[in-house]
Amino acid sequence: MRTRRRTSEYVEEFARPRTTLGTFFISLIMDVQDFLIQGEGHEEDKREAWQLFQQAYERQMKGELEEAVTLYKKSIETQDPDFGNPYNDIGAYLIEKGELDEAITWFQKALQARRYESPAFPHLNLGRVYERKGQWTEAIDSYKKALVLNPNYSLAKKALGRLISSLN
Repeated sequence: MRTRRRTSEYVEEFARPRTTLGTFFISLIMDVQDFLIQGEGHEEDKREAWQLFQQAYERQMKGELEEAVTLYKKSIETQDPDFGNPYNDIGAYLIEKGELDEAITWFQKALQARRYESPAFPHLNLGRVYERKGQWTEAIDSYKKALVLNPNYSLAKKALGRLISSLN
């Protein structure tokens, strides 16, 4: 009999850079059963939110970013405003568009979400935004917060090391 691992055990295995418009998106692959048992609400509504999230993710990976954002927003509105992944992915898209201040708003929503398998992701992305804005202290703090939450988060380690090296 196969032993089921928790989604958080899959984070480092499945979370990887996604190349789109020259930078990366980070998205978490989550098991639908894990999604359904978390949070409140009716299973049918959760399934609909999950399906919208998956459709958005697929569009994102195809580079259909406007459509992906629309679907991510629908997944939030449908049932599950406490699920953090769509907020993070919308913020990552806004970085690509150069809408850094708007991206910060979405990453802050991701950080406030009650259900998020890897809250280190929005911290990394906030660091990316602050770095682009030249707010070095805030960027370093964000990268460090990502590493507190996930000490093995290689992207955060690299970003922090690179930024500190460039400032010396």
